[in-house]
Amino acid sequence: MLKYNKICEELLETLPERTKKIIIRRFGLFGNERETLESIGEEYGITRERIRQIEKDGARQVKKRMADYQDVFSFFEKEMERFGGIKKEDLLVDALINNDDCRNCVVFLLNISDNLLRVPENEETHSFWVRDKKIIEKAKKVIEEAFNTLRKKRRLMPLEDLKTKEGLPEEVFLSYLETSKRVLQNEDGLYGISSWPEINPRGIKDKAYLVLKKAKKPLHFREVAQALGEGANPQTTHNELIKDSRFVLVGRGVYALKEWGYVPGEVKEIIANILKKEGALHKNEIIVRVEEQRIVKKNTIVQNLSNKKYFIRTPDGKYTVA
Repeated sequence: MLKYNKICEELLETLPERTKKIIIRRFGLFGNERETLESIGEEYGITRERIRQIEKDGARQVKKRMADYQDVFSFFEKEMERFGGIKKEDLLVDALINNDDCRNCVVFLLNISDNLLRVPENEETHSFWVRDKKIIEKAKKVIEEAFNTLRKKRRLMPLEDLKTKEGLPEEVFLSYLETSKRVLQNEDGLYGISSWPEINPRGIKDKAYLVLKKAKKPLHFREVAQALGEGANPQTTHNELIKDSRFVLVGRGVYALKEWGYVPGEVKEIIANILKKEGALHKNEIIVRVEEQRIVKKNTIVQNLSNKKYFIRTPDGKYTVA
């Protein structure tokens, strides 16, 4: 088992004391917290750029001793090869460490490696490590294909259905996707686009949407609030749902998703829509149709049918729109 703390101690032991302390503080080695260039510079009374130069010079001196520790860097490279030459930074560190105390030591050793390149976080990707810049373009194409597939299908997908590149191992395909901020995995292990509420819920309405999607049936707003947890207020939940077009009030405080085929409106509007679509129907037929859309008593449906302002009873006992 590699002893990363010991390796870092040995690599740093010949450095000038100030340089060693700066590197330890910058990377948070040996149980220390990581510090910024500014905070270290203020303590030494020098500029952040000077601290950067000292850090860079220290890393250059350390690299001269790397030949004695090739087993470490060979191990890093083999792991990167397993991931297809690219890996999201925190996940790579997870794969390399043998205990939490040495995480920052691993990051330091990665930074002084000659054969690995760190790509900083940007708007589209997390920070990641790569063996060859050419792999970055390959990963971008794979991510773009996955993004376009999801946008076309407009639904969450498991990894095996999303994987389109023939011959690309699943672990490599996953490593490509993990670098992306556009294609993400939810808690159920399914993949989607980052802007989708199923992937990145924002606020009560998005979280309530996920609660109903998971339940696969209409729920009372109090049940939704209970499922949200964290002391979600039932009345606040009710107020948020009633304002969002994704939800349809289908009974007293009971909500369903519009995407399930529920139509918004009062009972008389539901009846009118049914009759306009299907033509004249008998009372019992109307009751069955309305009960598919609303959780209401039969008497409520009958009372609405008796409103001659909206509905007419034909000579054969059927009802039609007035």
